[in-house]
Amino acid sequence: MGARKQQRIALEEGCIGLISDTHGLVRPEALAALNGVELIVHAGDIGKPEVLDYLQAIAPLTAIKGNNDTAPWARHLPEALDLSLNRTGVRVIHNVHDLENELPAAGVQVVISGHSHKPSVVRRDNVLFVNPGSAGPRRFKLPVTVGLLFLRNADPQAEIIYLL
Repeated sequence: MGARKQQRIALEEGCIGLISDTHGLVRPEALAALNGVELIVHAGDIGKPEVLDYLQAIAPLTAIKGNNDTAPWARHLPEALDLSLNRTGVRVIHNVHDLENELPAAGVQVVISGHSHKPSVVRRDNVLFVNPGSAGPRRFKLPVTVGLLFLRNADPQAEIIYLL
C-alpha cells in the first residue's frame, strides 16, 4: 500500500458524512443527505475536482484517491488516511482488500472504504467496517447511497442512506 496520511479532527456532535465512488457525478440527493454533517469523508474514485468543491461547500472535507483518480489534480490526495475523530481511530482506504491486519493494535475502531459500490455496515473483531456504497453513476443494479458515521459515544455506529 502507498502513503498513508494522519489527521486529528475534533468534532462537537460526532456526525460524519460518508461518500465514495462519485466518479465525477454530484447528485443533488447526495448533497441533501449530507447537509448538516460536521465533516465529510470521501473514500475515493472522486472523478473530478469539482466533486470536492461541492462537498466542501457543505462541510469540512477529507478525501483519499481511488484507483480511478489518476489525473494530475488528484496527486496530492493520500491513498489511505488515519483519522483520530473524538478519540476514535478511523482508517480510510479505497479498497478494503488492501488493508493490513494490524487494525486493533493500531487503534483503528472504524474502517471506511469504497471501491465495490456495495453499501455495507459490518462489525468484525470489534472494528466497524463501513462502505457507503456509490453516490455516482449507477453500477449494475446496485443502489445509489451515502452513509453517516456517528461518534457520540464509545460505540461508533453507522447507517446507509439510500438515495435512488
